[in-house]
Amino acid sequence: MPGVLELSFGQYQTVYNSLSFALASMLATFVFLLVVMQRVLPRYRQALAVSAIVCLIAAYHYWRIFNSFTDAYVAVGDGTPAMDGVEQSYVLVNGEGFNEGYRYIDWLLTVPLLLFEAIAVLALARMVRRNLMMKLIPAAFLMIALGYPGEISTDNMTRGIWGALSSIPFLYILYVLWVELGKSMVTQPEQVRKDLNGLRLLLLATWGVYPIAYLLPQLGIDGADSFVGRQVGYSIADVLAKCLFGLLIYKIAREKSFADDDAFAVQEIKEAPSSAGKTAS
Repeated sequence: MPGVLELSFGQYQTVYNSLSFALASMLATFVFLLVVMQRVLPRYRQALAVSAIVCLIAAYHYWRIFNSFTDAYVAVGDGTPAMDGVEQSYVLVNGEGFNEGYRYIDWLLTVPLLLFEAIAVLALARMVRRNLMMKLIPAAFLMIALGYPGEISTDNMTRGIWGALSSIPFLYILYVLWVELGKSMVTQPEQVRKDLNGLRLLLLATWGVYPIAYLLPQLGIDGADSFVGRQVGYSIADVLAKCLFGLLIYKIAREKSFADDDAFAVQEIKEAPSSAGKTAS
């Protein structure tokens, strides 16, 4: 995507800081999930490993997005507010411009993995798990693939058509998560059921940000404001949908580990206060 021709100092800093925040969040969550992987039973570690991979993939692509953004725009003057109060700006340099495609490559990889980890952490029967995967993973690929042509288009009608097509697999994913996955939740411990419901609501809330940011031009917000709104909206939604989602996966894995193995639960509960005592001493 070529990006807009000019950004104000404030707009540039807003995008710069939102991309930096997302990159730092992905890396921190990746490290955390690796460190705590041994704090759950082996059968649930696959879900944590996939969640860590999601954050690592996202961190890599945010690094590429960040570099693409800083390479695409150069400051007019020194890039800071002028002494006379007139704000200086950043302009798009000649060349490839800002590459929005990195986001879609990231989503094409991470969205199916997010759905995979949500199923893997439940440790469902093999046939049930396979059935859910066969429905969710292709739909996730289709949702991202159909959204990309609209993202790179400058025509609002074209964006609307591709956005509507992308919404079809999105609605199907929600159906599977709420109806079919709901049937499998009845066998889970009570607290796990509550957390799984929160997990589904988190997906609905964060994935709902993407179409809003996507449709900003249709809402009358265009030019630099639309560009900045999309970058900030996508970044915040990514942090919630990947980092916070991963932390919830860890919480569910811990709860299921405690429910499955009383000895493991006792050991973990004993270690927590003893570790705290050692630190205090």
